[in-house]
Amino acid sequence: MTTYDPPRPWVSSYADGVPADLEPVSGSLLDLVAASGAEFPDAPALQFFGRTTSYAELNTAIDRAAAGLHARGVRKGDPVAIVLPNCPQHIVAFYAVLRLGAVAVEHNPLYTAREMRKQFEDHGAKHAIVWSKVARTIQDFPADLAVGTLVSVDVTRAMPLTTRAALRLPIAKAREARAQLTEKVRGAIRWEELLDPSPLPASHPRPATDDLAIIQYTSGTTGTPKGAALTHRNLLANAAQARAWVPTIARGRGTSVYAVLPMFHAYGLTLCLTFAMSMGARLVLFPKFDPDMVLDAVRRHPATFLPLVPPIAERLLKRAKERGVSLAGTEIAISGAMALSAELVEPFEAESGGFLVEGYGLSECSPVLMANPVATHRVAGSIGLPLPGTECRVVDPDDPTRDVEPGQPGELLVRGPQVFGGYYGKPEETETVFVDGWFRTGDIVTIDDAGFVRIVDRIKELIITGGFNVAPTEVENALRQHPDVADAAVVGLVSPHSGEEVVAAVVADEGAEIDVEAVRAFVRGILTPYKVPRRIFVVDELPKSMIGKVLRRQVKERIQALTTS
Repeated sequence: MTTYDPPRPWVSSYADGVPADLEPVSGSLLDLVAASGAEFPDAPALQFFGRTTSYAELNTAIDRAAAGLHARGVRKGDPVAIVLPNCPQHIVAFYAVLRLGAVAVEHNPLYTAREMRKQFEDHGAKHAIVWSKVARTIQDFPADLAVGTLVSVDVTRAMPLTTRAALRLPIAKAREARAQLTEKVRGAIRWEELLDPSPLPASHPRPATDDLAIIQYTSGTTGTPKGAALTHRNLLANAAQARAWVPTIARGRGTSVYAVLPMFHAYGLTLCLTFAMSMGARLVLFPKFDPDMVLDAVRRHPATFLPLVPPIAERLLKRAKERGVSLAGTEIAISGAMALSAELVEPFEAESGGFLVEGYGLSECSPVLMANPVATHRVAGSIGLPLPGTECRVVDPDDPTRDVEPGQPGELLVRGPQVFGGYYGKPEETETVFVDGWFRTGDIVTIDDAGFVRIVDRIKELIITGGFNVAPTEVENALRQHPDVADAAVVGLVSPHSGEEVVAAVVADEGAEIDVEAVRAFVRGILTPYKVPRRIFVVDELPKSMIGKVLRRQVKERIQALTTS
């Protein structure tokens, strides 16, 4: 392997107190929550619909859940599927799995049965902790994917008694709210039954720093699930980098982090599940983003740290003005997954009195790689500066061993303690994304003299909508299953609300007439809603290369012409 240490101009642009490098991490992710429990035992660790759980209570629950999982056969190295919205049980389940040296595999609970099955086929987990509304989906898997240990979680059991009582009222609104949150399940272990009254003994072996901690799925451009294998070292390092980036945020009581992003997503996982716990912060949990729920929480405990995406910031700001609720006290909001406009930053900062900065990352990098400085010079339209200990190169995408001239566009390569070692069970795919130990991001960037990075294009044809990745191939395959569709191409068009929106061009089968809304409804039965094309254009043919490959860039240009003409 070639040793190469490129220049790091970005270090000179760091805010005061941010170090250029960090000490190597050690231990495991369990140490984060254990240390906060030892230092702040009575401080609130979790808040859910107003009900709080202290750090001492959280650590006890983790040990009890770990004992219950161990009694049901979970052992070191076993993949354990977690299919939960944001709720206290999610945090306990995550750390209980890790306490046994097992591997947490996060899933989107809104996935369709087909999407969920693809991931289970890849990781092969025989133990799963799932939301009650998803249990039937897992129970209906074919015999070769059967889950031996299925734990069903009723999220309402973590709510205050008054809220639970309100959900049981014999009125339509209460029944509707209850139906959205929970469902009766047969043939599964209830979460409360899992919690062994005798905690796991302290002598039980703990995971090592380089043990596999989680499998984080990223679809890539093909739609085939690829699990980024992230170790305790990767995730510990990224949490430490995040802490170093915001030296003004104090550890312990009085600091709150809002979990409005789903924790099954790499972004929400690191900034809420690990960073927040390492800070001894109050983690305020929202099962889904609802601006009114967030504003109600803001009035009691404003967010010290608020990870979000631009559409969430927009809706929160709009609703705050409508209700006359102040966002004051929101110290730092960090935005990722899509471009952040100055038109949003200025009013949000004026309303909150804090900072809204843009960052950048990938699932393969735990995920945070870069962020704009807080409380100092920022560059509009930039994804910021590489975090401490992160190295970057800009190379010729056709020859990734050759660096381009300073300031010129090229593919971004990264190296650092947060960068994964490879895809779970996929050595060939792993080999294609590394060059001499450097990870190929697939993004075309420029880096200016001060070290600020700007994305100018993507090699990958991945669509990012509302902060979620959508693989064009996956959507195209779903469209082609409709009997009236002969061929399809899917692209992303810039959207002021979601970063990009999924748009499709389809060719009708011979003699067929395409009902666009019927096709969208058909795809909605196969894919999760954010992957369904917002608009479908019927065309006579798709532009293709000499070997028959659809030229998506030309498709995109044609659709743009149709929408602007």
